[in-house]
Amino acid sequence: MTELLSNYVSGQWQSGKGAGTALHDPVLGTELVRVDASGLDLAAAFAFARHHGGAALRALTYAQRAAMLGAAAKVLQAHRDAYYDISTANSGTVKNDTAVDVDGGIYTLSTYAKLGEGLGDTHFMHDGEAARLAKDPLFQSQHVLTPTRGVALFINAFNFPAWGLWEKAAPALLSGVPVIIKPAATTAWLTQRMVKDVVDAGIFPAGALSVICGSSAGLMDQLEPFDVASFTGSADTAAIIRSHPAVTQKSVRVNIEADSVNSALLLPGESTTSEALDLLVKEVAREMTVKSGQKCTAIRRVFVPEGLYGTVTQALSARLSKTTVGNPRNETVRMGAVVNREQFKAVRDGLAYLKAQAAVLHDGSTQTLVDADAAVACCVGPTLLGTRDAAGSDAADRVHDTEVFGPVATLVPYRNNDLNHALQLIRRGQGSLVASVYGTDHAALAHVVPELTDSHGRVHVISPDVAALHTGHGNVMPQSLHGGPGRAGGGEELGGLRALNFYHRRAAVQASTVVLSALKPARV
Repeated sequence: MTELLSNYVSGQWQSGKGAGTALHDPVLGTELVRVDASGLDLAAAFAFARHHGGAALRALTYAQRAAMLGAAAKVLQAHRDAYYDISTANSGTVKNDTAVDVDGGIYTLSTYAKLGEGLGDTHFMHDGEAARLAKDPLFQSQHVLTPTRGVALFINAFNFPAWGLWEKAAPALLSGVPVIIKPAATTAWLTQRMVKDVVDAGIFPAGALSVICGSSAGLMDQLEPFDVASFTGSADTAAIIRSHPAVTQKSVRVNIEADSVNSALLLPGESTTSEALDLLVKEVAREMTVKSGQKCTAIRRVFVPEGLYGTVTQALSARLSKTTVGNPRNETVRMGAVVNREQFKAVRDGLAYLKAQAAVLHDGSTQTLVDADAAVACCVGPTLLGTRDAAGSDAADRVHDTEVFGPVATLVPYRNNDLNHALQLIRRGQGSLVASVYGTDHAALAHVVPELTDSHGRVHVISPDVAALHTGHGNVMPQSLHGGPGRAGGGEELGGLRALNFYHRRAAVQASTVVLSALKPARV
């Protein structure tokens, strides 16, 4: 039998009591390792993290905790090659896609290490300036942010086992809150290995960092009023979490990132030779193929003026046809597999569902796999659909309601020179993580931004002058907010030091200015 990965709880490595769930190579089909969490004493694990880990972290200053994050980043960087090997085997990703996950996670951790240095040797933070409460200025109110005396439970998705870990853990640990990570079982190997390397290095105090592989059964039951939980995954599972007694009765704070039908918009007035059109085509092709389209921020709907539908169709099809799909170990391959057979079937079923209202503009199923057996490998070629005309865009409710989590996007034409029509169609996504806008007129780009910010967590604006500088529609940068309203879950992560708010409690201190002046925290 293959190796059974251990769980790290209560300050020690512990194996589950069952045979475990097998993790497979999505290209070769071979069994890699097994995960299991059955039989663990979850109550003891949460209590240990909450009381031992939390107390030890809170005893340190922000600057001291930031130094720990920096040390952890160095450990991860030293083991980077091993993480690449695990990602290739377990997630079926090519090197560039692995970099988005592994290097992105290390970069995020390093960023929060640097941000934490600026908070200094303090244990809590001021939130804004003091406000006078009486005629005499002697008595005032000062809001402060104090780390919550609980644990942070992270229930993560399968697509980013590295970045998904550290983009949540970094601000939590910097805040002084211990974390318990529950990675998706399908790709838990990489998360477990990263935690193991950091634990073995002895950087954080016991109880600060825990990982539970396998089933999530019983985890929410362990949460207490001052704990927090963060979930990334499907809207159906998010609904179950929101209705859990820990949330409804104990007021456990919850952050949700769920489904998102993200958009790319080409503004009216662009020509067939427009540089903005070319930038749109390049970005859509990249977003469809990076990590085989398995990104919560990937472009799902592409809005273009009706008169440019044919031009964009041809340009995108030409780019997608050049994408080599297959075994990521082959240097000629540019796109690997989706994560497993279940996801492979979900993408196929989702495509069939959308095809009832959209035509196939580029058929990825016709592309020959490189160095991979089509009967075994979970490889799906990039597929572009289209609603043909503006009337079809209005009628295609499935396109606006359905996220196919794979290399699939739909070209959606809107009425020529009718920006309001495009915006109406975009809003039918009911809230998304990100929308990107492409154009050559800076004033027009600026005009459309506030029309999108109310329904998106991030608006990525691309004009020719930033063609070589922009970080990409789907790349989540730690300096910017990650999250979105409505269907996207209503959550907020990252955004620089804003991420720390989730792990702190805000209170108003009403006191003499003499007392308030003795409070010497960091300011945010």
